Amino acid sequence: MSHNVMTYNADHQLVQQLDKTLPPPVEVAQKILAGFDRHYSLFRYVAQRAKSLFESHDWHGIQRVSKERIEYYDIRVRECTYQVNNMLNKTQGMPQEKHGDLTPQQINYWQTIKQEYVRLLANHQQPECAETFFNSVTCRILHRDYFHNAFLFVRPAIATEYLDSEHQSYRVYYPHIHGIEKCIIKMVADYGLAAPFKNLPYDARKVARRAVGILRQKLIKSGGKRIAPDCQIHVLNTLFFRNKGAYIVGRFINNNIVYPFGIPLLHTPANEIELDAFLSTTDDISTLFSFTRAYFLVDMEVPSAYVAFLSSLLPSKPKAELYTAIGLQKQGKTLFYRDFLYHLKNSHDQFDIAPGIKGMVMTVFTLPSYPYVFKLIRDRINKDGMTHDIVMKKYHMVKMHDRVGRMADTWEYSLVALPRNRCSPALLEELRSQVPKLIEETKDSIVIRHVYIERRMTPLNIFLSQANDEALDNAIKGYGDAIAELAAANIFAGDMLFKNFGVTRLGRIVFYDYDEIQPMREMNFRAIPQAPNEEAEMSGEPWYPIHPNDVFPEEFERFLLGNPRVRAAFMKHHPYLLDYKWWQTRKDRVAAGKIEDIFPYPFSRRLHVRQPELTNQKEL
Repeated sequence: MSHNVMTYNADHQLVQQLDKTLPPPVEVAQKILAGFDRHYSLFRYVAQRAKSLFESHDWHGIQRVSKERIEYYDIRVRECTYQVNNMLNKTQGMPQEKHGDLTPQQINYWQTIKQEYVRLLANHQQPECAETFFNSVTCRILHRDYFHNAFLFVRPAIATEYLDSEHQSYRVYYPHIHGIEKCIIKMVADYGLAAPFKNLPYDARKVARRAVGILRQKLIKSGGKRIAPDCQIHVLNTLFFRNKGAYIVGRFINNNIVYPFGIPLLHTPANEIELDAFLSTTDDISTLFSFTRAYFLVDMEVPSAYVAFLSSLLPSKPKAELYTAIGLQKQGKTLFYRDFLYHLKNSHDQFDIAPGIKGMVMTVFTLPSYPYVFKLIRDRINKDGMTHDIVMKKYHMVKMHDRVGRMADTWEYSLVALPRNRCSPALLEELRSQVPKLIEETKDSIVIRHVYIERRMTPLNIFLSQANDEALDNAIKGYGDAIAELAAANIFAGDMLFKNFGVTRLGRIVFYDYDEIQPMREMNFRAIPQAPNEEAEMSGEPWYPIHPNDVFPEEFERFLLGNPRVRAAFMKHHPYLLDYKWWQTRKDRVAAGKIEDIFPYPFSRRLHVRQPELTNQKEL
């Protein structure tokens, strides 16, 4: 018998001998796993529902179930925590309140529960997610002094590298046997969509021609060989649904080189399905799975197999972001935190105040060697009418909303301990003066009670100050597109100063200051009335009544366009943003329930000639 098994048996016997009134550890472990299994069955059900909603082009239904699913995890965790507490409190073997002073018996008891849980996961299909669920429940019961690997899964216990279901997570097609067009037709048909296609053979021919052309260009550019006779097409078994699109995600393998691809499926105005585009670059696929977009609805029996497949397409994208992109954001949080702890252990730089203009609502700091920022709500917010509760509601609103590629997703954490000696003196002074209620100092640590973590981007105001004419022109175009696309998605950005936008690695402009966002439906867009006389016009005070949520778009010019270069680029691309009629028309479309076509790929990738999406057309 191994030493580990002997230790387990000794601990188990100790628990039973010390207090037989406690429920057996295996029963507690089973209760927690049952809570996770219930959560994941509901998670999969929503993804399965998405298929029928797409088939019936019920876009509002897809948005509704997407929002509902985000809440499922926390609901199940609260439900399971209540059940476990009931089990323990009935025996009077555990106190009802969390505390930091467990008895030796309780320590052994909880460690045995974890050991039993590991045994239950031996043949589980989602062990990594089940471990995270165990952490979530246990952290609600135990004190933070016990947030380490003896009680939680700080490190994973079950390997998932070669885990897959009985039926492989992806399908394989062989172009050298049937030809690439027939492979594409069969590939699409195998998804079993219960809706008519407009002309699938025609679309398959266009995809095949574009794919072969792009592949040959890549082979020539790299000096590679011709397309091999044993080349293969792999596609994940289920479609990825989001908003009005369904996506085939796959890879073409030629001479052991992986070429990623994606094929969006859309409904035509006649409610027929067609293949809309062919995405063939790593940047295309990275944008598809960006942290600035809502979570996909995808039915996965073995999520780790899907993430492994996606990692083969995007080897530089952290698995934490991939899990988040497929809707398992809590698993994404777990992996991010593990990566963060590993990085802290293997780096030496200091946390410091983030560069840029300080905000009135948030204190922001960063670790230069790590591509994320840490945002804390100030104790004293220097903005009228703004409170902690309002800010948190705004961030929750973004979490629940379709971000259309223009708002950064955030991970929200509690009780994060940072090494005190890794915090710069300037940051320590900032934390003590601006967020004293959010921190607790110990001899070695700074414990942060609540923090938002986001991908780090270059602030747009800093980017513009350093940009050449071409880069500035592209950035201002992206800035206006971001505002227009957010408006189309029922988000009024509020504070549109350049410092509140960032530039991503791929050059996209993203909004990240959420304390003043509001639904478009709640806003009232107005023109400034003509002044009754010259005296009124010269006055520093408005001569017209202003009501809550009134917005005067022509005022944007005064706040945003002082720089002549910026003004020229803005007026070239987005003069309509200064016209209240454009904003009112956009509001009316949102109020009428119109869901605009805003997709994560450029017009040049599309297979059919169509009008550009309605996001910034002047006629609106």
